[in-house]
Amino acid sequence: MTSTAFIKPTPSLPALTERLVDSHCHLDFPDFNGNEQAYLDAMESHQVGWALIAGVTLERFSSVLNLVERFPNLYAGVGVHPDTESGEEPTVATLVRLANHPKVVAIGETGLDYFRLTGDLNWQRDRFRTHIRAAKDTGKPLIIHTRDSAEDTLKILREENATEVGGVFHCFTETPEVAKAALDLGFHISISGIVTFKNAFQVKAVATMVPIDRLLVETDSPYLAPAPYRGKLNQSAWVRYVAEEVASLRGMTTDDLAMATTQNFFKLFIKNEK
Repeated sequence: MTSTAFIKPTPSLPALTERLVDSHCHLDFPDFNGNEQAYLDAMESHQVGWALIAGVTLERFSSVLNLVERFPNLYAGVGVHPDTESGEEPTVATLVRLANHPKVVAIGETGLDYFRLTGDLNWQRDRFRTHIRAAKDTGKPLIIHTRDSAEDTLKILREENATEVGGVFHCFTETPEVAKAALDLGFHISISGIVTFKNAFQVKAVATMVPIDRLLVETDSPYLAPAPYRGKLNQSAWVRYVAEEVASLRGMTTDDLAMATTQNFFKLFIKNEK
């Protein structure tokens, strides 16, 4: 691979070619340890130019920073996943301090998840509000995780005036009505490999209804590998299969879909970069 493979564009470029962005992955997870360069080489071979690693705990965040500092085409989000019950609890001050790093372009992932956890989840809602307030303090967009919790997720976003910063509902699996509500709040919608699953009718419907200038694609790797690799360890290179399916559903070329979603990514996340 030549040294030009990881040249980072600025959002002022009039065109970002047909290269894709994996807008949400977890390259810092142990599944990839020691093989990061191989996965980045695979990205290059699939014309995937950039990826955003979403933070899930404060304890792991140093691993995220290590990667984004080593590879110019990687960016980071800082946050604590709503499923995380132990470990350091984030404060607004901590998130703001960590988000000051030049490669940290988002707050999250954050949100609510009522699928895996039950009982009194007020701590999840309080943590979510902490992330929103940190996003507003930094001016950086939010990466939203919501599962079986759409009503409360939208309610808290409204109450905290999250429209000031916007962001993305990642790995979207909710109804078209929820997608519209998220769009009305100024958020983007990101489609994962689930869209390639045969019976994912709801995700396919959302993938066709989102305005093209509010659409992103992702892998959420190492999870949710798209067809034809379903059940295998997912990787950022395979966001191309997500893009191909979404493009087919929308009746457009993959190159045009790549151009649009890549421009959307840089406008949303790298808007303050010089």
